[in-house]
Amino acid sequence: MKFGVVVFPGSNCDLDAYHFVKDVLAQPVDYIWHQEESVAGYECIILPGGSSYGDYLRSGAIASFSPVMKAVKDFALRGGLVIGIGNGFQILVEAGLLPGALYRNTALQFRCQFTYLKVENYFTPFTKAIERGRLLKIPIAHGEGNYYVDKDTLHRLEVKGQIIFRYATEQAEVTAAANPNGSVFNIAGVCNENKNVLGMMPHPERAGEAILGSEDGKMIFDSILKHWEGSRL
Repeated sequence: MKFGVVVFPGSNCDLDAYHFVKDVLAQPVDYIWHQEESVAGYECIILPGGSSYGDYLRSGAIASFSPVMKAVKDFALRGGLVIGIGNGFQILVEAGLLPGALYRNTALQFRCQFTYLKVENYFTPFTKAIERGRLLKIPIAHGEGNYYVDKDTLHRLEVKGQIIFRYATEQAEVTAAANPNGSVFNIAGVCNENKNVLGMMPHPERAGEAILGSEDGKMIFDSILKHWEGSRL
């Protein structure tokens, strides 16, 4: 399965994503510069974390207008798998590929810590290989991860199974204390209606090796591989 990691000016997690795919998953991967106008030949596109364009205006706002994003949108509309991590999630929201908005953390502090994620939908390309009831220990690193949608949109996300991950305690309790940024409904990751585009603030590419403190992020990418292999049958 061939992955592409989009690189914007200011991206700083592109190397992490590339290493994860190449050395942990042992899958082919290329960097895709933001000025490219095609993503042909890839099965999954990763929008990595970082501070694209220095987070000027709003995090992800300028990157959403990069030439490559038109190709990413077309790719997603054709059913291609797209995962936006951290700043990549912010870009997907700014580009209109995912609903909602991301604001400053309620503590007005940059948060860099491990979080526990409760899986809310196991029937997606990003979660189908995750054991039922398994919490994922995955780190965050952001200052603007406070996800917001209005009540009507939140209801639609719930009904359509678009809420994929929620922040929880180590005992799987979804509480205010477990919420590191103030996100509505403790949301840590959402997908589009077709379930082929995922945005999440936690960084699974930083939780793929035991030396990093967790290997739980690999389950998300194992799910992607399982989905891709199943689609080829």
